[in-house]
Amino acid sequence: MGAYAELIAYQRETEALGQVAGRLSWDQETMMPRGAAAQRAEESAAMQGVLHARRSDPRIADWLAAAEAELAQEDTVARAQLREIRRGYERTLKVPAALAMALARETALAQGIWAEARAEEDVARFLPALSEVLRLRREEGAALAGAGGDAYDALLQDYEPEATAAELAAMFGAMRPRLVALRDKVQGAGEVPGLSGAFDTALQLELSRELALAFGYDLNRGRIDRAVHPFSSGSGADVRITTRTDPSDPFNCLYSTIHEVGHACYEQAVDPDFGLSALGRGVSMGVHESQSRIYENQLGRSRAFCGWLYGRMREKFGDFGVADEEAFFRVVNRLGRGYIRTEADEVQYNLHVLLRFDLERALVAGDLLPGDLEAAWNDRFQRDFGYAVPKPSQGVLQDVHWSVGLFGYFPTYSLGNLYAGCLHAALRRDLPDLDADLARGDPSRATGWLREKVQRHGALYGPREVIERACGAAPSEAPLLEYLEEKFTPFAG
Repeated sequence: MGAYAELIAYQRETEALGQVAGRLSWDQETMMPRGAAAQRAEESAAMQGVLHARRSDPRIADWLAAAEAELAQEDTVARAQLREIRRGYERTLKVPAALAMALARETALAQGIWAEARAEEDVARFLPALSEVLRLRREEGAALAGAGGDAYDALLQDYEPEATAAELAAMFGAMRPRLVALRDKVQGAGEVPGLSGAFDTALQLELSRELALAFGYDLNRGRIDRAVHPFSSGSGADVRITTRTDPSDPFNCLYSTIHEVGHACYEQAVDPDFGLSALGRGVSMGVHESQSRIYENQLGRSRAFCGWLYGRMREKFGDFGVADEEAFFRVVNRLGRGYIRTEADEVQYNLHVLLRFDLERALVAGDLLPGDLEAAWNDRFQRDFGYAVPKPSQGVLQDVHWSVGLFGYFPTYSLGNLYAGCLHAALRRDLPDLDADLARGDPSRATGWLREKVQRHGALYGPREVIERACGAAPSEAPLLEYLEEKFTPFAG
């Protein structure tokens, strides 16, 4: 075997072990007995120790150097494999194995503590765990950044390679005034009534499964379970999603499912030749989020698809207090008071993300202490939304992210919205008659376009490059803002 073949074979085993580690996390959020948390923390730490040792093996440097000399310059796939392996190797070398294991252990414990604190509305219960996770992640960020580097930017690279916090803040800053103006204009037209009645849980799950299949989720290589916080996990031949149900709000289940199916379809669509390799997954969380958001919003909340969904919900649930398809479209897309990011409308969603982005940057920088986080959150929410947070589960305890150490993850949600805006403009350009399909409940041509333009490439191209190749232009916030204004301005009357 040549050096490249040896490296790829070694990487395949490492990727397989990484999938096993991911399955431990999936199990912890779905099926693990509550009393197993301490043991799971040790299992996760042990697995992280094995992975760290493999990812920092000095043979990787030798294989990389030898493989560079072996490969033809035009071998795009092989050179992309080397690029991604080298990036992971260099980052792993900067983080001591003991720190990587400590993070795995503490985040596994903190996740359970967060869930209990959230259920009990008890922020103080969570603070010691949060403080320890933050301390370890700051240590990791400093190690990754090196002397004079920015720890938050270094952590951000785990989720959005090539991005910086300053660059993202500038893009988000350009979005904010128009989002606030649009929100105020639409809300000034008055409240839109919601659904009425109770919605059977089993029927919600039946319809969510139907939606998952309609959007292309392959249940032969996946499954749908329930969790407190919906998520997608895995890649290749084993990609799992979760959703949640609320007897008074079926949209929580249905649109969470469509959203997570967007993530899952991305992973299922990656070129099988890239399976269990450095290219065999989504290239970044921003691109990943672009898929989940365009599935959920530009397709799933479109006027055409809402017309079809209205009929299916009437068949499932009977009369739920909405007169017709147009009224249903308004209900699905209504702007109202709300506290939960994952339930926010398209206009206000990014305001929820920017709040978290600013707070976590301050936490990592040491400008905000964990003990002051709840007050800072509540003050910022009051300023941004104009009303007070009533309880921690609707405020600082609503998201799982900080308990599992995902500092640097939140801005990728808004970046994903931005990317989705660009992709949607290109999609509509290429498929001008798409609404006829969506009105039949058939998004397959749209999801096929996304599979061909984005998903099949995995990590072959960088995040910005894959969006630019799909859209024919560099990503910007303009298409998203134009889409939102065109969709929501008529709601202002």
